[in-house]
Order: sequence, then C-alpha cells, then structure tokens
Amino acid sequence: MGPAASVQAEETGTLRMTFKYKGDPPKQGTIEPTNDKAFCGQHDIPDESLVVNPDNKGIKNVIVYVYTGRGGTKLPKMDLKPETHELANKECRFEPHVVVAKQGDTIKVTNPDKVGHNANFAFFRNDSQNVTVPAGGEVDVKLEEAEPAPIPVACNIHNWMKAQLVVLDHPFAAVSDENGVLEISGLPVGEEIVFRANHETGSLSDVIIDGKEESWRASRFEVEIEPGMNDMGTIEVPASAFE
Repeated sequence: MGPAASVQAEETGTLRMTFKYKGDPPKQGTIEPTNDKAFCGQHDIPDESLVVNPDNKGIKNVIVYVYTGRGGTKLPKMDLKPETHELANKECRFEPHVVVAKQGDTIKVTNPDKVGHNANFAFFRNDSQNVTVPAGGEVDVKLEEAEPAPIPVACNIHNWMKAQLVVLDHPFAAVSDENGVLEISGLPVGEEIVFRANHETGSLSDVIIDGKEESWRASRFEVEIEPGMNDMGTIEVPASAFE
C-alpha cells in the first residue's frame, strides 16, 4: 500500500519480511457448519485461524503496520484519499479474511450467498456495528476513526465465520501472503520506524530472525528504513506461540 499523495518524499523505502512457522506445519482443517447446513454444508469451509503453507512453512495473514500510538512513530500529516473495501459473506466465510483500511474509508459488506448473514464489528473507537445482510444484499460501514488494534469481525448467525479489520491513520500496512511474505512500500527513509506485528491466534513476541533469537516487546520492533528494499529476511515464529 502506497503513501498518500501529500507525502512527497524524494526517496522512500520498502520493508519486506517473510514469516515462517518453526516446527512441523499444522494441517489446515475445515469447519463443520452448525447452522444453515443445507447451504453451508455444500462448501468446504477452511479453518483460517492459522494457515501455514505445507511446502515452505510460510504463515499467512500476519499483519504488520507502522505503529503510531504511545511510544511509536510520528508520521507527517497525510491527505488520506477515501477508499471502499469489500468484505464478502461468501460460501459461509468472510472474504478476505483480513481487511486493511484507513480512517475515512468504507467497508462494503456484501452477501452473494443464498442465506442471510451478519457482520458484527467490535470497534473500540468507531460506533459499534452489527449489520444484517440479507441474501444478495449489501451494507456500507463508514470508518470514521482509526483503531488502536486489529478489530475482530464475526457473524453471529454462523459463529465460525471470523475476519479481522485494521483501520489506521496512515497507509503503511500489509498482510502476509500464502508464502508468509509481505511488503510495505512508500516508507519515509533516514529514520527509525516502529512497527507492530499481529496474528489473530499467535503471540509475535519471541521470534527468530535469520537464526538469531529476538524479543519483540508488545509485538513491536524498530527498523531504520533506507532507500529501496529493506529485507528483514526470515522471521520464524515458534509453534508454542500459537498454543
């Protein structure tokens, strides 16, 4: 995700990280629906609470973002262009599993399924939202404020349906892909930046970076960004972090 147009730096940097599971990769299970079985039972519903690539141990859905809270990085004021992000209730699961958005953006909750769903946003700073979305319908949720941490989203009708929403006051965030890789581009250079890492079921505090054990207090770490690519290499997360 690139920076807002008002950030006119001559040079910027990109942070690249690869998250991997240290240990034998767990096999991804499936969900047995307990409601609307006639429809939801037609689909293979993956358990997305922890997704590890069996081929390379990459961890999917790790969230990393510039931390601007207390003791974090002070970023220049940005002109954030409002965007709309779709969160679909598709085949009795949320798609995508993680949404990264900014203050002022809109979440369009859609429902292409043939059964009704709802989306319960457990906001801290925005007004709580628990929207019902009938089959074929859609509802807009406006994000007025940035949130201090990733927000859980759940369907109260189908309690296995869960997602995460990140709402920031800047655009510097990314989510790891199926190989555990993420990149945050457009970062200001020449200064140390505080980042926070998050996984919905794991503690990203004790990690191993290129074979060296490190501790990320409160899941935060600092990187002095240089122009171009800043590759932190492989970050291994012990299996015990997900227990």
